[in-house]
Amino acid sequence: MKKVFIIGLAICSLSVGAFAQGFGNLKGKKTASPVDTTKKAGTPAATPAGTPVAAPTNSNVAAPKPIKTVDTTIVGGFGEVVPKSLRNETLADRKANRSKNPLEYEFLREDDWLYSEFIWREIDAREKMNQSFIYPGKDNTGDQRFFSILLSAIQNDSVAAFSAEGGDDRFTKQLAYDDITKMMKGKLDTILVQNANFPNVYDTTVIFDTKFAPNPDSIYTFRLKEQWIVDKEASRLFCRIIGIAPVAKIMINNKPTTKTLFWVYYPDLRKTLNKYMVYNPKNYAGRMTWEELFESRFFSSYIVKSSNNNPNDKFLSQMIKNPLFRLLEGENIKERIFNYEQDLWSY
Repeated sequence: MKKVFIIGLAICSLSVGAFAQGFGNLKGKKTASPVDTTKKAGTPAATPAGTPVAAPTNSNVAAPKPIKTVDTTIVGGFGEVVPKSLRNETLADRKANRSKNPLEYEFLREDDWLYSEFIWREIDAREKMNQSFIYPGKDNTGDQRFFSILLSAIQNDSVAAFSAEGGDDRFTKQLAYDDITKMMKGKLDTILVQNANFPNVYDTTVIFDTKFAPNPDSIYTFRLKEQWIVDKEASRLFCRIIGIAPVAKIMINNKPTTKTLFWVYYPDLRKTLNKYMVYNPKNYAGRMTWEELFESRFFSSYIVKSSNNNPNDKFLSQMIKNPLFRLLEGENIKERIFNYEQDLWSY
């Protein structure tokens, strides 16, 4: 009986201890506040992870404001990078550097000038003798068109280009290569482009209007500025090229108009011209450099202006409307200079 009493007393003590421990744990915990599950106005509902979100439709989303973009696409067809050949293009070994410096000009003392005259002439590459100026071939030196050679000299050989605005041919305003590329792109213009997602919105795009840009095939005329000098010390007639300018034809009001793009000072250009070979349609082994072509005057041209008997500084086209008579007047200028030198001699 006594043992039963002791066992019952032990069970009661254990029950009281467990109840006291559970009450203490319940007292130390905070009671969770009730959660408001109502949706507030203006608050977006949470989307479970991994659930795709539907794209807003045009009817539910406000139309955006029109934007303005600039299209800088290069046009013109010049200035491209020609890849180098990985092998010799000919049987000759081209590993050696074949570049050479042009011969220095003979010094002409100004006090020995007996006669001097400035001549402006134009080379038309459409003539059979001048077709090398527009030869479209490519080799390791790049594009073989003469205008591309001028651009390469300005970009890679630090040859300065000068503005021809207003008929300026005195090399007064230097142009950067970026200015020339902008000139080749045309004139800035703006167009409205309909938005793909919002048909009622029109975006503004700034583009280069190519109708004001010279076509690559239209740059086939090159203007030379020369000085002819009769030197009494050397007793001979000298011709020195001062500048070269490419002349392009552009369409304005559906009428072709010539535009002088820029001027290049020829003495600065001679070293670059000495690196490029001129296309020879008869004999590949008989090619010459562009510097030799100009110095030897292996080109056909016609005179467009002279400083002699020209008090108003006008071109022949401004004084003579008939193109045939302009050519005849140019030939008269050539003959006058030739006769002046010949008349100095006595036999």
